[in-house]
Amino acid sequence: MKHILITVFCISILFSCNTSKEVTTPKPQVNTATSSPLKTTYWQQHVDYKMEIDMDVETYKYKGNQELVYTNNSPDVLNKVFYHLYFNAFQPGSEMDVRSRTIADPDPRVGDRISKLKPNEIGYINVTSLKQNGTTLKHDTVGTILEVELAKPIQPGEQVTFNMVFDAQVPLQIRRSGRNSKEGVALSMTQWYPKLAEYDFEGWHADPYIGREFHGVWGNFDVKLTIDKDYVVGGSGYLQNPNTIGHGYETGIVVRPIKSRTNKLTWHFKAPNVHDFTWAADPNYIHDTKQVPNGPLLHFFYKNTLSADKKENWKKLQPKTVDLMHYFSKHIGPYPYKQYSVIQGGDGGMEYAMCTLITGERTFGSLVGVTAHELAHSWFQFLLATNESKHEWMDEGFTSYISDLAMNEIMKQGKKNPAERAYQGYYYLAKSGNEQPFTTHADRYHLNQAYGISAYNKGEVFIAQLAYVIGQENLKKAIKKYFNDFAFKHPRPIDFIRSAEKVSGLELDWYLIDFAQTTNTIDYAVASINNKEITIERIGLMPMPIDLKVTYIDGSKEYFYIPLQIMRGEKPTKATIIKDWAWAYPTYTFITKKTVKRVEIDPKNLMADINKTNNKK
Repeated sequence: MKHILITVFCISILFSCNTSKEVTTPKPQVNTATSSPLKTTYWQQHVDYKMEIDMDVETYKYKGNQELVYTNNSPDVLNKVFYHLYFNAFQPGSEMDVRSRTIADPDPRVGDRISKLKPNEIGYINVTSLKQNGTTLKHDTVGTILEVELAKPIQPGEQVTFNMVFDAQVPLQIRRSGRNSKEGVALSMTQWYPKLAEYDFEGWHADPYIGREFHGVWGNFDVKLTIDKDYVVGGSGYLQNPNTIGHGYETGIVVRPIKSRTNKLTWHFKAPNVHDFTWAADPNYIHDTKQVPNGPLLHFFYKNTLSADKKENWKKLQPKTVDLMHYFSKHIGPYPYKQYSVIQGGDGGMEYAMCTLITGERTFGSLVGVTAHELAHSWFQFLLATNESKHEWMDEGFTSYISDLAMNEIMKQGKKNPAERAYQGYYYLAKSGNEQPFTTHADRYHLNQAYGISAYNKGEVFIAQLAYVIGQENLKKAIKKYFNDFAFKHPRPIDFIRSAEKVSGLELDWYLIDFAQTTNTIDYAVASINNKEITIERIGLMPMPIDLKVTYIDGSKEYFYIPLQIMRGEKPTKATIIKDWAWAYPTYTFITKKTVKRVEIDPKNLMADINKTNNKK
């Protein structure tokens, strides 16, 4: 799904349930930006949601009451707040609709479909009442954003309660969310509720929903969902009343619900210390469970209407998901929740808190692959919660990297470089003339293809190539330190680089600047060989340290390492370390002890050099 000509490797996610036992909130890290005991200035907002939802599965309309307790941990006085109303994107004339119809390479899942929605097929969230500590507030719906005028400013350290009444309609499934997906899933409920926008040191992030990813406030969710009694529900959080519901969450066996005086049942979920809440529902879900040893209970929801071979794929997926959970917990950090759900729904695959939504009519390899990617997002986005609109490559690229490593091991793929396809995708983009720097907002790319290759492929190369710069073992340690320092926070690119610097002892700001903030490329060449004298040339603007393989006329070989001066040090290496190369000098010459026959730059092919033809002579 990540070949060179991909547009966007997209992923939609959902949620599941566990037990009626007391919920244990995962313990967040201390509210600092480093592991240092010294006081820092890092802060983040906090929100607690209580929602009661009544869903009508005949009309696809639902009513909601929301109590939101918001804690202003910032040093700023807040004079206004904003909510996301994502479902409003699925209306003719919305920004998502117009952008899809005017971009040169629209996502085929969207195309012009939104423009053709009928009134009973559109999505909307209509806020009918909003109060701040009991005082009615003025508010204005502007596309997918609710602009709110506060009755009183929110002071630093103050906690306020917002009470909201809203009604909504689930759109036809077009992108991530919606009803009646292509595979027949009734309800894929992602980004379905009025969601308070994030406020951080950069201010408000009230971005309209045009097509890309998300950013949310850390907090706790308490959700009561009333729905037709024949529907099976899965999603974020822990089910509090499995015995009342009677759908077999304890045993993994779907049973008929207990008798009810109405045709509906109320499902009660709690999701502690997350920044979103998602659910899916269908009357024909099969629900399986699989316990991860010393880990969470896994839930699997998939349609009983799948063909026999596709159902078998879902059965075979379950032990592989256990292996994947172990792999990520070992190589990044321990998964902190007691459940995770893999749910058929949506339009591809998309990560959400404690769950994922994926399409289910797949080959076994594809089913494992998309699950690996989405499960990895539980770390790179749902624990290390980057702002995806600004730093989408940090979650998509890092996720692609670690999931490729996991697939290579668990599926025994035998690849020498599991990130090789990502390198190829990046080379294509870098030479296409369509590349934009990582600093581009996710919605501002000229082409969907440029976004997809940049976020997934170049983002993966960013972290894979760092192993070339600082050493593979240092990269492994840096990933774990990054997790330990920034889980349950909103890390930025510099935070990851600082973790890598602290592990390696090297200066790495140049790497972040050139590869992430510009479109500078790497191109080194063997300029000349003259007896024992070798001259290397830097053609591209981006600097790199150089691994060099020299074959002598007598057939012997020697490996050299040319440190980059601005790194202020060297990676661990068994190669012969020679003098530093200062970036501004376009050439570098050194003398060997024996006559040289052949020279090769980067013999392991780990540097993202866009022109490999001049790397050997």
